[in-house]
Amino acid sequence: MSISSIHTVVCRPVSVKKLGAPARLSARRSRVGEWRGASTLSGARPLVFAFAKAKQKGESVEDRASPIEDQLADDEPFVHFDERDFAGTASVPVYVMLPLGVIDMNSEVVEPEVLLDQLRTLKSVNVDGVMVDCWWGIVESHTPQVYNWSGYKKLFDMIRHLGLKLQVVLSFHECGGNVGDDVHIQLPEWVREIGQTNPDIYFTDRTGLRNSECLTWGIDKQRVLRGRTALEVYFDYMRSFRVEFDEFFEDKIITEIEVGLGPCGELRYPSYPAQHGWKYPGIGEFQCYDKYLMKSLKEAAEVRGHSFWGRGPDNTESYNSTPHGTGFFRDGGDYDSYYGRFFLNWYSRVLIDHGDRVLSMANLAFEGNSIAAKLSGIHWWYKTASHAAELTAGFYNPSNRDGYGPIAAMLKKHDAALNFTCVELRTLDQHEDFPEALADPEGLVWQVLNAAWDANIPVASENALPCYDREGYNKILENAKPLNDPDGRHLSCFTYLRLNTTLLESQNFVEFERFVKRMHGEAVSDLGLLPRTTQENKLE
Repeated sequence: MSISSIHTVVCRPVSVKKLGAPARLSARRSRVGEWRGASTLSGARPLVFAFAKAKQKGESVEDRASPIEDQLADDEPFVHFDERDFAGTASVPVYVMLPLGVIDMNSEVVEPEVLLDQLRTLKSVNVDGVMVDCWWGIVESHTPQVYNWSGYKKLFDMIRHLGLKLQVVLSFHECGGNVGDDVHIQLPEWVREIGQTNPDIYFTDRTGLRNSECLTWGIDKQRVLRGRTALEVYFDYMRSFRVEFDEFFEDKIITEIEVGLGPCGELRYPSYPAQHGWKYPGIGEFQCYDKYLMKSLKEAAEVRGHSFWGRGPDNTESYNSTPHGTGFFRDGGDYDSYYGRFFLNWYSRVLIDHGDRVLSMANLAFEGNSIAAKLSGIHWWYKTASHAAELTAGFYNPSNRDGYGPIAAMLKKHDAALNFTCVELRTLDQHEDFPEALADPEGLVWQVLNAAWDANIPVASENALPCYDREGYNKILENAKPLNDPDGRHLSCFTYLRLNTTLLESQNFVEFERFVKRMHGEAVSDLGLLPRTTQENKLE
């Protein structure tokens, strides 16, 4: 929701109106901009939610809501509504992301006693484990190949002693600048020093603006990092981690390594950076204008026999343009010309090749252990022919081409799982809030999940927005365990974004415990019953 699309995402926490009452999923801005959060099961939206929506819009409710008024007038402590029973379904492990700044820049655990109490609380409701970001900018901060894992060692010991499992994210990107980023962790100091004299190590747009969130894929094989290539830097970091935490692998405490592949840790170009003025639902811009990627493009054009194609398109306008406002992305535009198809093939192939190379290194470093890659859900402009926002992000997925099958095939080659972050959004809600975006998150989710399942690779997910209520959890459950899937397919795991004090507030945590039970396939005693105090808070 990166937007952390979108994604990605790391999102702003939701405020709670009353202590002890579950929050309505009211925070609506993610990394893709503003959109409404999760909802109930398709076809199972309780009438009380329709009543609340009508009231929020200022509509008269006398004619449409008498069944709800009858329910609210009743003395029963619960409101009844339709809710799917997940008892006996496949168990989907639930992990919880730890705060972004759980380790500080001195590689120390922040407020360890408070964190320990929070971890015990998670363990008490049978959460399977936690997810931790291991930041390149902290571990290898000052000197190349000098790694400080001390804070992470202390943190991992705390987690192991509580009997929790670990998902580890190797974060080769900057933290900060995205919605929900409450800390700022830059790339290593020695990398930034190189960038001052050679800014082409960063992704660059058509106007020459640099993006220092991560390194351009153009230097994967270039010895510009104190004698090392970017691939060698990534591999050395991964190998150091594998050696340092060997006992955690041997004891099966670490269950998965998610390898950072781009901005927000996602496999995509940084095509919609807020720091460059992008706002949802802008189409973004191509990010291939550093000298290394431009050299690659020119070489590809010469091989193709058309050297004059060795340039980026000049009619894509700007970050916040619409597809129909450009000569390249409009219906019948240059994206589908001979040159356009050549350029987009090259641009998307650079993305896939980068993932291929880094995951090859990951399998060498973590041989025999599970690895994963995160993919952003760029759902805006999905209902147009060109799918412009996907194209600028590196997903060559116009309406006449499947852009995700080749990515899934690359992941399959490395036995890597796919973590997709756009599984909780509803197309109808997108249309109501931003009809001009022509978004279709449900269509995108269907395409990506089926591409992954067809390639026979595991699929995991995260919530893109903080979620504390029954309605949101039901939507996550629906996507985690599709109803009547003939092959019984389901998510391999789910990671909740993120541990904070709001989640641990009384009624919020009761709802979370209930959600964990249902993800594990356990029965709950209050199926189809919503506490009246919860519903009354929704109607306020």
